Amino acid sequence: MPKQKKVHGHVPGPLQPAQNLCFACGPDNPDGMHLKFHLDETNKKFICKFRLPHKFWGPPKHCHGGIVATILDEAMGKVNKIRHVIAVTSEMNVQYLKMVPLGKWLTVESWEDRVEGREHHNIAEIKNQQGEVLARSTGKFIAVDPERMFKAFLKAKALKPRPLKQR
Repeated sequence: MPKQKKVHGHVPGPLQPAQNLCFACGPDNPDGMHLKFHLDETNKKFICKFRLPHKFWGPPKHCHGGIVATILDEAMGKVNKIRHVIAVTSEMNVQYLKMVPLGKWLTVESWEDRVEGREHHNIAEIKNQQGEVLARSTGKFIAVDPERMFKAFLKAKALKPRPLKQR
């Protein structure tokens, strides 16, 4: 069995905010997806098994395409952790191959294609339980300087989110 390592958030070390409110992976976002990724260190792939609830409804009994793109973007973004860089999405291409069902167990896997200077090119796929690829993406991510990018937040020492409105 490949060696797996749990990974959290987007920002390493002292720049890590007090809360992770990321829509895709943030455990502190009550409206988020709460995706939990693991690094398969042997194959250098990030993997997440998940089920999509009905709140992500698009076509009848299937996931909205924007949510599919979000999952793929998040998965590809995790790949940059292998090189210990923070990189933001610059370009992304999504192939919607088959409808992504709600309520069924799915897997998203992501890996590095290549690195060209600050450009990190990654790939991700969403598969069903039978291993069929339902959606695939390629993306270009640009490595950024986290201290410069998060300078305003460093002064505040921690992100303090606004209270969420009760529904």
